[in-house]
Amino acid sequence: MKKIFSLFAIAFLLLSCNKQYDLAMKSADKDFIMKVANEKYEKKKWTDALALYERLTNLVAGTDDAPEVVYKSAYANYYDKNYKLAAHQFKNFSVTFTNDPRKEEAAYMSALCYYEGSMDYNLDQSNTTSAINELQEFLNNYPNSEKAKNINDLIDELNYKLEFKAYENARQYFKMADYKAATIAFENVLNDFPATKLKSKIYAYILKSKSELGINSIYDLKKERLESAIAFTRQVEREYPNSDLSKEALDIRAKLEKEVVEFAKLQKEVEARKAEFTEKQKAAEAKEDAKKQVKDQQEANKIKIDSAKISTPEPGATFKIRRN
Repeated sequence: MKKIFSLFAIAFLLLSCNKQYDLAMKSADKDFIMKVANEKYEKKKWTDALALYERLTNLVAGTDDAPEVVYKSAYANYYDKNYKLAAHQFKNFSVTFTNDPRKEEAAYMSALCYYEGSMDYNLDQSNTTSAINELQEFLNNYPNSEKAKNINDLIDELNYKLEFKAYENARQYFKMADYKAATIAFENVLNDFPATKLKSKIYAYILKSKSELGINSIYDLKKERLESAIAFTRQVEREYPNSDLSKEALDIRAKLEKEVVEFAKLQKEVEARKAEFTEKQKAAEAKEDAKKQVKDQQEANKIKIDSAKISTPEPGATFKIRRN
C-alpha cells in the first residue's frame, strides 16, 4: 500500500512540476517565470530552465534581473555542454555588466568554454586556436587572479594538440612516401613550435625522409639532396650525442656516403657520354656543313651558267629570196 501511495505521490509531483512549467511558458509575469526557471535550474533541468530564461530575456531587459538571467543561462548552457553558446553568453556578461562582481568569473568561464569546445586533434582546430587566444586574454586582463593559476597549463595542453595535429599531418606524407612534402611539413612543425616535445621524433622522420629523397632523387637534384641529407645527419649528432638517434644518423650517413661515391662514378660516365655525344654531334654537323657548301657551290655555278646563256644573243637567221 505504501508503495502505491509513493508512486501516486511521485506522479502527482511530476504533474505539478510540468503544470508549473507549462503555466510559466504561457505567462507574462516575469517574477513567476523567474521563480520556475530558477527551480528548474536548481533541479538541473537545463533544457527547461533555458527555455524559460529565453522567455525572460526581453521581459527583464534593462532591469536588475537582467544580469541574473544572462549569468544563469550561460551556466545552464555550460552544464548542458553547449559550450559555444555558453562562451558567447559569459563573454557578453563580462563586457555588458562591467560593475557586476561576477565579471571576472564570467570572463574565466568564457575562456573555459572555448577550452571545453576544443575538438580532438584529428578534427578541425579552429576552436582550439580561439581557446588559446581567449585564455591568453584572460591572463592579460586578470594576471593576479586565483583562476589564472591553471591557465598556462590549459594553454600548454591546447598548444600540444596543435603541435600533434601538425606532426600527424607530416607523418601522413611520410607514410605515402612523399618524402619532399614530409620534410617540409616536419620542418614547419619545428618552426611553428620551437619548444615542441616531439623534436627528437621529428628529427628521426626528417633524417629518413632526407635520406630516401636523396637516394631516390632525379639525376639533376641528387647531388644537392645527398649533401643536404648528410649535413642533417651531422646536425642530429651534434644535438643528440651518444643517443640511439645519433647512432641511426651514423648508419644513414654511411649509406649516403656510399651513394655519393656511386653517384660520382655515374656522373663521370654521364659526362663521358655527353662528351662523346657532343663530338659525334659536331662531326655530324661538320659533315652536313660540308655537304651544304658543296651544294651551295653547285647552285652558284649553275646560276652563273644560266646567266651567261641569257646575256649572249643567238646569231641572226638568213633567208633565201626566191627569184622568178
